Amino acid sequence: MALSKNKIKYIRSLDLKKNRREEKVFLAEGPKLIAELQGHYRCRLLAATEEWLKMHPNIKADETLEVSSEELSRASLLKTPQQVLGIFEQPNFSLSKDVLNHSLCLGLDDIQDPGNLGTIIRLADWFGIEYIFCSPNTVDVYSPKTIQASMGGIARVKVCYVPLENLIILETDIPVYGTFLNGENIYEQSLSQNGLIIMGNEGKGISQKIESLINRKLYIPNYPSQRETSESLNVAIATAVVCAEFRRQAAFSQNRKGTGEKL
Repeated sequence: MALSKNKIKYIRSLDLKKNRREEKVFLAEGPKLIAELQGHYRCRLLAATEEWLKMHPNIKADETLEVSSEELSRASLLKTPQQVLGIFEQPNFSLSKDVLNHSLCLGLDDIQDPGNLGTIIRLADWFGIEYIFCSPNTVDVYSPKTIQASMGGIARVKVCYVPLENLIILETDIPVYGTFLNGENIYEQSLSQNGLIIMGNEGKGISQKIESLINRKLYIPNYPSQRETSESLNVAIATAVVCAEFRRQAAFSQNRKGTGEKL
């Protein structure tokens, strides 16, 4: 069955947050992303070329449409459409209250760029961070640009929206980290294997309200330290550096335990 004008209009309408929220769905495009999402989220509609469908005979969707490349191009939000697109149901997560006590999580304070959010989700997936808590003003995780930038990480990382101050106040004993120019050198600190890492807005950084609740301030040093350099790192790059150091220390600690060496 071909893509009708109404179907094309519906697919393209999901570029708007209000429509995604009303329908409780999100749009994903491309073979890799569709393959990652299969089995994690219910697919309401799948539109793909004949060639792609023949290569994936066991694909599951409520409705599957075989379409031409031209039809796919008219429906796609990408500059270069990629054989297949799908409309998936947004998940409804129920979180354990003590997740911060036994795992490392990310908190995003008003991140505005969908590409940055998607990249951070991808990084969280890479470093085994299963939960990201976003402030209410953080960009919508189901934006098509965020979904594409996550490169499938959205299938394994749970993203929840909550006032970060409420989350921190509820868990008063957990370590809460944030990066600041006046923080302590991250490479000289002993980092925990649980808690919350706060990453701030692209232009304003971490808000004063959230900063007052952070109990462990970190600094990512430039190299060499005396050299004139950029004022700050992109938030996604900073997230990568911070997560890498947390996981490096965790792996080092595990290796020492495995050898019986005293910590």
